[in-house]
Amino acid sequence: MTTQDSGLDSRFVLAKALAQEAGAMAFHYFNQRDSLVIETKRDLQDVVSIADRNVETLIRQRVETMFPDDGFLGEEFGHTQGTSGYTWVVDPIDGTAPFVNGMPNWCVSIAVLHDNQPVIGVIGAPCHNELYAAARGRGAKLNGNTLTLDPSRTIQNSMTGIGANSYVTPERVGDIISQLLHAGGNFVRNGSGALMLAYVASGRLVGYYEPYMHAWDCLAGYCLISEAGGWYHPFPTQGEGLTKGAPVVAAGPGARADLEKLAGLA
Repeated sequence: MTTQDSGLDSRFVLAKALAQEAGAMAFHYFNQRDSLVIETKRDLQDVVSIADRNVETLIRQRVETMFPDDGFLGEEFGHTQGTSGYTWVVDPIDGTAPFVNGMPNWCVSIAVLHDNQPVIGVIGAPCHNELYAAARGRGAKLNGNTLTLDPSRTIQNSMTGIGANSYVTPERVGDIISQLLHAGGNFVRNGSGALMLAYVASGRLVGYYEPYMHAWDCLAGYCLISEAGGWYHPFPTQGEGLTKGAPVVAAGPGARADLEKLAGLA
């Protein structure tokens, strides 16, 4: 085993443990959500609470203790540069709007980059008692069961996830959905892009497209999808690209061409 392999495996162990520990904390807040003070960020749909901040702080502190030279990017507290070549990219609660409204469609998303590529992806969905975990060259699993995507699944015989937010005009979102429906597909949106990407990795959705998304929302899902045999459109992880939004597109092998067309990449 090389030093890099050892470093990957030790971080993978930590990422899985953190997703469960942070998920338990988030789930506790979820059960106490009526007492949370809800704040808004960019608009009234973009919400945050002390739960998001405390869950991210927990993850950040654990990483700093175990791997003090690693970089860290979290949605709530920003980017800290590292020197090890590894960077953790974390959304403490993806799907805060469903979370504060009492719906189960939220998750803890933890990715680790090495050489600007997602090499670890762990997504915990506490309300569903599900842990999605993948590391480069080690496959993708859901609660310990290996995930392998079926190439016979297409946009015509499966569901496609579509994301929307205030960075994208309503007209653009409407056009995407119209194109998908005209192509014989159908769509779902559950309020958590990270969780919908996990669903692509598990075969529940055949693809996912959101015209503007951040690294902390997508990189864990990208690793999962790749290790399950799917495809994703690269996210700009170098320099300022890591902290800015970009299109996110991913698909199982039977839907790649249609998703590339839907996203204007083909």
